[in-house]
Amino acid sequence: MTRFALPLLAGLLAGTALAGPAFAAKNLVVGIPDNITTLDPADINDTLSQSASRTMMQGLFGFDKEMKLVPLLAESFTVNDAATEYTYRLRKGVTFHDGTPFNAQAVKTNFDRLSNPANRLKRQSLLAMLAETVVVDDHTITLKLSQPFGALNNNLAHPGAMIHSPKALETYGKEIGRHPVGTGPYKFVSWEADTLKVEKNANYWKPGLPKVDSVTLRSVPENGSRIAMLQTNEAQFIYPLPPEMVKMVEANQALEIINAPSIIARYVAMNTMKKPFSDPRVRQALNYAIDKNAYAKVVYRGFAGPLDSPIPSKLGFHVAQPDQYTYDLAKAKALLAEAGYPNGFEAEMIGRNSTNFIRGMQFVQQQLAQIGVKLTVTPLESGVEAARVWSVEKPEDATVQMQYSGWSASTGDADWGLRPLLWGKGFPPKFFNVAYYKNDTVDTAIETGIGTADNAKRAEAYRIAQEQIWKDAPWIFLGVENLLAGKSKKLTGFHYVADGGLQMEEADLQ
Repeated sequence: MTRFALPLLAGLLAGTALAGPAFAAKNLVVGIPDNITTLDPADINDTLSQSASRTMMQGLFGFDKEMKLVPLLAESFTVNDAATEYTYRLRKGVTFHDGTPFNAQAVKTNFDRLSNPANRLKRQSLLAMLAETVVVDDHTITLKLSQPFGALNNNLAHPGAMIHSPKALETYGKEIGRHPVGTGPYKFVSWEADTLKVEKNANYWKPGLPKVDSVTLRSVPENGSRIAMLQTNEAQFIYPLPPEMVKMVEANQALEIINAPSIIARYVAMNTMKKPFSDPRVRQALNYAIDKNAYAKVVYRGFAGPLDSPIPSKLGFHVAQPDQYTYDLAKAKALLAEAGYPNGFEAEMIGRNSTNFIRGMQFVQQQLAQIGVKLTVTPLESGVEAARVWSVEKPEDATVQMQYSGWSASTGDADWGLRPLLWGKGFPPKFFNVAYYKNDTVDTAIETGIGTADNAKRAEAYRIAQEQIWKDAPWIFLGVENLLAGKSKKLTGFHYVADGGLQMEEADLQ
């Protein structure tokens, strides 16, 4: 058994509001772009609702502002060498907002609920490998898995694995999404159509937190209206901030911009099972033919960075590749000629029909035209695109040649950045390998990485996988989006983290 002691890190999350003469209390208001869908973490698919739930709920693990794994309701754990049995020592002296003690039975109740496919919860896949939960004592629980899984703690850090009060689950049943009761820094007050309000949990288990008295999340879909809220101090944080509105916010001396790397990778998947993309030289040529710096400037107005490996730099086990696909039209043309396409070829690229997707696809189209590659850009409504990709049962029946897409691995781990997208056993409709890419070295490395809890072995496995994928180039590696938001300079401790989520635990208003 390998044992890992996890030191408690006090500084995990953050968010706050402006304290001015008109405010006797510290009341933080956050302007958000959409309505919250539910407050049941196990049944949430969108990052915004996860962030709202995270004000009140917690799991055994979480992520800090740098997306590094940190302990929350677990203090330590042991795992067997096969990575099929994990035992957790739980934090003592923690209570849910309704007074129910946090203990191993509470964890069992939640994990059994989440892992049961009959409950049809959207995040069931996080614990699909869970075979049995065993309560050892009040503060010890063992999870027995049906197969080796080395990234379990990262899955448990996902917001979907946050823990409800078992009493609340029993009381509210299927309505739990409107009655959240957790162990977090804030307690539920009210949730109307476009507004969620939570208040300070005076009995929070972390001394000195939270620092604000309340947090209100207000849905304001119109970009200009959110910015007006920020400028008038009606809100102290707003997101997302459209790139074209950055200068407007920067002009206000009381405000500042958050501009930080994310883990949202942008790429074009190429169907490696069909000509001309079955030839790696063609795929490499297309990578050399794209000016990645120009891509960031044109598509994101400069608010994007490089994708220097198959996974973004903020994901666990990322390894930057030494030989980058630098912009080189001569090299691109030479590779195409070597592959038998001296005059280029024609192909179709599909993607979503949103403004930013269309802008990105048109940029790729214009760039590749320089080497004789004539692309037909086909923007599709999300449902139509999904049908085009997921209705295919056999790889040979796939009609997608190129797909402009993106991915955010919200577990913070290389496994979820690689396995769903580039594993040879993950073709649609099972997973998201739209490139239909298969390489035995990569498959073995991905399976090795998930089959052990030894971080040194996992790191080596994912190094091998990234190196081989980069060489094979099943994607055009385009870039990594930046996070853009606006905030009051009086707001501290509020974090907009790499997966696009909000952390408000340490928020304060000066």
